[in-house]
Amino acid sequence: MTDPTHWLVRRPNVVVLGGGFGGLAVVQTLRRAPVHVTLVDKHNHQAFQPLLYQVATAGLEAPDVGFPLRTLLRRQRNTDVLMAEVESIDPASRTVRFVNGNTLGYDYLVVATGAEPNYFGHPEWSAHATGLKSIADAMEIRARVLTAFERAEDEHDPEGQRADLSFVVVGGGPTGVELAGAIAELARHSLRRDFRHIDPTRATVLLLESGPAVLPSYPPDLQQKARAQLESLGVEVRTGTPVERIDEEGVLAGGNRIIARTVLWAAGVRGTSIARTLGVPLDRHGRVSVTPMLLVPGLQNVFVIGDLAVLEQDGASLPGVSPAAMQEGRFVAHAIVADVAGKRVRPFRYWNKGELATIGRSKAVGALPGGVHLSGFVAWLAYASVHLYYLLGIANRVRMFASWVWSFLTYGRGARLLPGVALREPDAPAPARASAPPREASPVDHDAPQLH
Repeated sequence: MTDPTHWLVRRPNVVVLGGGFGGLAVVQTLRRAPVHVTLVDKHNHQAFQPLLYQVATAGLEAPDVGFPLRTLLRRQRNTDVLMAEVESIDPASRTVRFVNGNTLGYDYLVVATGAEPNYFGHPEWSAHATGLKSIADAMEIRARVLTAFERAEDEHDPEGQRADLSFVVVGGGPTGVELAGAIAELARHSLRRDFRHIDPTRATVLLLESGPAVLPSYPPDLQQKARAQLESLGVEVRTGTPVERIDEEGVLAGGNRIIARTVLWAAGVRGTSIARTLGVPLDRHGRVSVTPMLLVPGLQNVFVIGDLAVLEQDGASLPGVSPAAMQEGRFVAHAIVADVAGKRVRPFRYWNKGELATIGRSKAVGALPGGVHLSGFVAWLAYASVHLYYLLGIANRVRMFASWVWSFLTYGRGARLLPGVALREPDAPAPARASAPPREASPVDHDAPQLH
């Protein structure tokens, strides 16, 4: 028989900071739990980060990789969604303070705020080299890349035109490899017939990696195949080349000056600044070391998951990838439910389902469990299937599938609008065309495009 006073019992309040893969996994797993959940995020949507590079390179529209959090959770009766920016966490009083001065108490806190670009002690570089961690970042990169071609079309000086058509991607991890390959395909195929005075296929795409190989977490044979596939697209890959300086005119790397007006940053991440308010030691990347229960040592009922957490398993730190964050999120939800019921769960154990990185049309590499290595079209097909499966929303899946089929058949990239983008600063006078020497359109060999 149901206790008639059961509704008087206060449900524990679970506060989840961050609506990414890890945070959403916590919230959705708690949908029928005897707790009250508050999901806090400074955005009103979840961004599907593995596909942000396609938004950045005009392959997909922003709504294709984003899903409103309130729509996603509208049927989850035990959950509130709060769009707010966190200023600090006070573990002693079990409260979260927001930048607007409001506070929120918690019984259990899950910090899943992810990571931000790490410029390794050079924050000034961020003004010239955009990172890729949000939809806003992807839209900024798209504007910079597409505007570079527009400026080159209106540039009379050959050196200025060359600088406009030079693209540097810093960092040879999955994001850097995907960005470089996508920009090369954009220049070599999608834009090849769209201009009169420039040949987009002559754009230079340079990938810089400080380590000895691209995709450093992948097996050596796949690193070599990834590099070969990048080079087949016309990307120049330079390994063992650390960046020393970035400014408005380009990059100094490996002692060499590289003139390029579009520099993109994919060289590493660090934990978000909210971790510093926990009052616990952080590693050199601003991340929190957690116990096998994903708890912060010394703090009661505070979990940290995803890119912000450091946990060693089998002698190595867990990777900062979405599958790990989702598994951690589900584990934390079960641990909270067990704790409420006075039970215990076994420590967290990550199941590595493999890694996949795409490079271009029919080009990808993958390392699967059991030592299975994939490359080329088979790896690309596996990559597409996995990401379609995990993307939120049926409509998003349909749109993305249609976009990929169209792109595969035609190399088309339909998301190329630039609303509100100025080609020059307001105080920079436009060159007078009447006084400029006449020029001919660059010779374009559409049957044999090459990147130089």
